Amino acid sequence: MLKTFKRSVMKMFRELLVYHNSSLEFRAKLLTLMISTDDEINECEKQKLKEIAHTIYSENQERAELLIDTVYEYHTKIVTNNGLDFEHLIAQVRREVKEVKRFCEKIDIGLLMQLHECMDEEDDEALFQLRIIEFLQELKHECRVA
Repeated sequence: MLKTFKRSVMKMFRELLVYHNSSLEFRAKLLTLMISTDDEINECEKQKLKEIAHTIYSENQERAELLIDTVYEYHTKIVTNNGLDFEHLIAQVRREVKEVKRFCEKIDIGLLMQLHECMDEEDDEALFQLRIIEFLQELKHECRVA
């Protein structure tokens, strides 16, 4: 009960309470780009998301859980068309990478490809995910050149 309450408070006030909140939210946006290519998060994606979050924040389990919650929040906003759509999310990622150069280092293609393993290669969503990966690779390349 107390743990659930604490997570709820952290989600509501993460901008104020979470150290380097912008970094966590940027990572959540990257992961959301990968899992929101279709309207549903399948079990494989849920498991991979959990593994990725705990890999990124291996020293801080609460932060890993907050990352997962933030991804679900962004995904829900996209699916329900509640103030965020996929194109807007892509634009936010592009803008944030250009404004905060350290975010380039947070684009880990290897981790993102783990989510791609959950896709059936025959689906259009799999091809769309590959386009997202290409976009992120290009953003990362632009940072190195600049």
